[in-house]
Amino acid sequence: MKITRAIISVSDKTGVADFARALAEQGVEIISTGGTAALLRQENIATRDIASFTGFPEMLEGRVKTLHPKVHGGLLYLRGNPTHEATAREHGIEPIDLVVVNLYPFEATVAKPGATLAEAIEQIDIGGPSMLRSASKNYQSVTVVVDPADYAAVLAEMRDRDGETTLKLRERLAIKAFIKTSDYDRAIATFLNDNQETETSFSVSLPLVSRLRYGENPHQSASLYGNFNEHFEKLHGKDLSFNNLLDITAAADLIDEFAEPTVAILKHTNPCGVGSDPDLREAWMKAFATDKQAPFGGVIICNRPLDLAVAKAISEIFSEVIIAPDFASDARALLQKKKNLRLMRALPFSQPNEKPQMDLRSVRGGLLVQQKDAAEIGEIETKVVTQRPPTRQETAAMLFGWRVVKHVKSNAIVYAGPDRTLGIGAGQMSRVDASRIAVWKAQEAGLSLQGCAVASDAFFPFPDGLIAAAEAGATTAIQPGGSIRDAEVIAAADERGVAMAFTGVRHFRH
Repeated sequence: MKITRAIISVSDKTGVADFARALAEQGVEIISTGGTAALLRQENIATRDIASFTGFPEMLEGRVKTLHPKVHGGLLYLRGNPTHEATAREHGIEPIDLVVVNLYPFEATVAKPGATLAEAIEQIDIGGPSMLRSASKNYQSVTVVVDPADYAAVLAEMRDRDGETTLKLRERLAIKAFIKTSDYDRAIATFLNDNQETETSFSVSLPLVSRLRYGENPHQSASLYGNFNEHFEKLHGKDLSFNNLLDITAAADLIDEFAEPTVAILKHTNPCGVGSDPDLREAWMKAFATDKQAPFGGVIICNRPLDLAVAKAISEIFSEVIIAPDFASDARALLQKKKNLRLMRALPFSQPNEKPQMDLRSVRGGLLVQQKDAAEIGEIETKVVTQRPPTRQETAAMLFGWRVVKHVKSNAIVYAGPDRTLGIGAGQMSRVDASRIAVWKAQEAGLSLQGCAVASDAFFPFPDGLIAAAEAGATTAIQPGGSIRDAEVIAAADERGVAMAFTGVRHFRH
């Protein structure tokens, strides 16, 4: 099908003048609208207004201009179909062989701070998606271009084929257009759902990043979708596995809790140890000292560039992944001697808006959607419920433990000092058992719990958990509160001189 007539109506005008000029040089009649028509005329490219083509004026401040039977009839009628051909002749419908449309910048508009609902609604494109869908439906005869990056491919085929494009190209471009309109509609629905009180269905569409060798276990297939590569850059090592990706995400979420120089070690998404210190090597030593067995084959993350001294210390154990904002050249050279070690650079990334990210979980027959756990507890001094308030050092230990326990699988207990973890108990059915494991881990590591803080992700349902922590050496406790036996727990703390704060925030992690 030779291209003889094109509609060009674009929001992103990158390269459109050169493209239109090349079309005109091949004898293509160009129909255009609004700002696109004005630009093409400025470039001395012959352009026919859409109103001249349809015989109907643009109206309602431009809301109605291409929604017309001559436009959609020209796109949709089946070439070679006698009935369609006769109808087109009867109603003066001329064929349109090429549609070049990209849409109003809805996503860019709503990403701006303070964007209003009215502004967003005005950026909902109606005519553009309609033309894209009509052209894409009839891709057997019509070429549709939604991305300026495809201008060159269309022109190349037209030059090589006497004004025609191949079915293969038209099909690929039609699929691309349907994906674009689908993503566009989804962005609109997501914005409206977030900004109004209406409950509606939830949908998600993400680009494929890569096929993975296998999933959580070798017999499971898996793929990665989304924009992971905007967050991390792999500098060295084998392809990332399904479990690597889970651990990297858990590590990044944990390290985001800390502004001070910090190192964290994780295994199966649970922290094994976390340490903070102005000297990153000392931070590593504090983290590693918490548990020297579990980190084997784990993930290490730090929030400062990794230098040679830290690299030498870390390289003494086997790790699957090391993540840092950057690596000194000599540190990277040392670590790259381990061919199976993945080195990941954490890239700076900002969300288009400040709303918390969504957390998705599959359930049988459906999908659970929640906001990421980003709750703040405010001033800890106002949360103290015991007769004795914590000292400054105890407060620091409480807050350190609280930042870590949020990232430990429930039931979770963390014993901590002001700048390090001392014992971590994760994922037990009983909170007392989680505490016992944390105490045992500290004993195995040769770490004293005297004067430490204990952090619990959820309330102590009975005084026994608080009593066990005090007997282990904890002098402060931080927990959400909210048990019907809170008074008994507070009394047990007062009897033992333990300072305790109720945050009012729970951090269950399943």
